[in-house]
Parts: sequence; C-alpha cells; structure tokens
Amino acid sequence: MKITTLIENQAPDSLCREHGLAVHIEYKGKNYLLDTGASGQYAENAHRLGIRLSDVDAAFLSHAHYDHSGGYREFFSENSKAVLYLQNTVRENCYSKFLLYRQYIGVPKGLLEKYRSRLRFVSGTTETEPGVWTVSHNIPGLSERGRSGHMYIKAKNSFRPDDFSHEQSLVFEREHDLVLFNSCCHAGVVSIVDEVNHALKATGKKVSYVFGGFHTMGLRGPGSMSGRPEGIQALGRQLLNRGISCVYTGHCTGIPAFRILKKTMKERVRYMKTGSVINL
Repeated sequence: MKITTLIENQAPDSLCREHGLAVHIEYKGKNYLLDTGASGQYAENAHRLGIRLSDVDAAFLSHAHYDHSGGYREFFSENSKAVLYLQNTVRENCYSKFLLYRQYIGVPKGLLEKYRSRLRFVSGTTETEPGVWTVSHNIPGLSERGRSGHMYIKAKNSFRPDDFSHEQSLVFEREHDLVLFNSCCHAGVVSIVDEVNHALKATGKKVSYVFGGFHTMGLRGPGSMSGRPEGIQALGRQLLNRGISCVYTGHCTGIPAFRILKKTMKERVRYMKTGSVINL
C-alpha cells in the first residue's frame, strides 16, 4: 500500500502548497484519490510526482468543504472513468457563521449538478469494492462541535449547526489491520477510530494506521478540549492506548498541535506534507 500526499499546507519548493488536502492511494493494484484540495494545484503536483490522474479507479470526498473539493473539475477533465463516492447528505450548503458574518465554505457551486453522472452517494458502512470501505458518522453530540466551530448548514432561509453527517471515513482492509483516512476528523479522531473499529468489527481487525487532519489548528476552540494543549496531549495518549501503530497527520492539525502530539506520541506520529510518500 502506497500513500502520496498530493497537496497539503506545507510543501518543498518544487511543489505547490495550499490550505487543503488531496491524497493518492495505491492498494491491491488499483489507484484511489481522496479529496482534491482547494484548487487544481494538486493536479500540477500529481504530474510532477509522476502520478496520472487518468489512472485513478475511484475517487472519494471526505466531506463537503471547499478545501477538499475545490479540484474535482480538474480531476473529471483528466479522468473519464472513475466515480466519486460521497455521503448522500452532501449538498452545496456549508457555511461559516459568526454573529452576522456568513461565508460559504462548501463544495464549488454547480459541481454536484454538472458531474451528477459521476457521483455515487453512499451512507452507513459501505464496501465500495473488496477491502475498501466508507464509514459515516453515528456519533452523538456533533451539532455542538459544529456550533463551537462556527460551522453551519443552510436549510432554506435558516441555519443549523453542522452535525458533519456529510463527513465519511475511508478505510482499507489489510491482512491483519485497517488503515483509516479521515481528512479533518470533525467528529474527533478518537471517536472516529472507535466508530470504525465498531463498524468493521466483523472483519476481526482494528485500525492500526490513521491518516488525516485533526482540526486542532490554532489551538483554539473553548468549546472543545481537543483545541487546547492539554486536550491534544490527551488525544495522543488515547490513540496510543488504542494500539495505533502510527498517525500521519497535517492540514488542519496545525504545526503547534503536531509538536505537542510529537512529544506525546514520539515516533508514532509523523507529518504528511505535500510530496510525502508512505509505504505500508
């Protein structure tokens, strides 16, 4: 299994960077794409890294935010065969809202209609093909996370706190374990690990590797301990207690939070900057 970060917040001088995430995954002879960053720059990086987007067999959208869905037009223009798996609750309705300030932060307007023939909506726990799973959230209290993070869903002329029902985990089953991808972990990475272990209990395997961001950037968030240094330390200990072999994180985790995790998890946490190649 080979994982290549096509774009992330950090990058060497030879590659583009942006606030976003896109990941290419090779698994059992097939190619998969998770997210497309905030623009088409990930496609430029793919070309420089020798990855052909036309060879991707299936694509996945982690959740309905712009910094993960901004480059699908470039993907569909280069790839004529792959479908895009996304949660059946995904709409163009995600906003950041604080008092009277509102900003659209969702998937590019018109994307879902223009490419509807390429979309495959899923829910619950779905095996898209042998060994490849999508897992939706079934975690209580997520609306409060949305409220504390000033993230909302627009329904007609009103707004409700985002419960992140549009977010999904992508999971690959290996011989002895599970490899989990969740680009922003809005529902909390520890809760998501537990959720995936429960959802895929029948496989007899547990999550050993985690890839993605933890939404701890800026060490902010008074409504959630995960946004504070002591909460990040606790998060690292909880992941270790669950037997996680290694975490590869970046994007919305933020460098300060990563450094705190590093003190707690040592070599069992690593940064997945643009251009990183991980072989499992």
